[in-house]
Amino acid sequence: MLAILAKRKVLISACLIGERVRYDGQAKTCNDAILKRWLAQGRVVSICPEVAGGLPVPRQPAEISGGRGKDVLNGCAHVISREGEEVTEAFIAGARLTGDLVRTKCAALAVLKDGSPSCGSNYIYDGTFSGRRIPGCGVPAALLIQQGIRVFSENEIEKAAGYLKLFNSGRR
Repeated sequence: MLAILAKRKVLISACLIGERVRYDGQAKTCNDAILKRWLAQGRVVSICPEVAGGLPVPRQPAEISGGRGKDVLNGCAHVISREGEEVTEAFIAGARLTGDLVRTKCAALAVLKDGSPSCGSNYIYDGTFSGRRIPGCGVPAALLIQQGIRVFSENEIEKAAGYLKLFNSGRR
């Protein structure tokens, strides 16, 4: 049983491992040694929830208007592109596919790109496209948290590794 647990997967935002899936067609590659080790061990499962939800690369930047990710999931807020296009359904679809991937791949946790209206775990932008940050989670990050999955940002990989160690030991 311990051998199975030791191979638990880690969900990672695709942009953090060099995939050019961000709204601007770029990556936000994270060169953390722990992430590199997880990649070498075959632990990483990656996804860009926005692309999974059907949005193209590149695309207009989007922000959550009227709340945070959990509010979008509850139907109380929307995700709007800079040009005013409603993209809420794509974000919800991407969130559901992200949740499905965590379950099918038995991921123990997620490391997601902070600030994103999808993957933000500590902060997102306020919906005004002014660059103002507010505390909160993106839509898929909020769904994962609702499902009991621990979500960390790319700045918390060491903390995520500690959680994975506890998870594998059964002491989480």
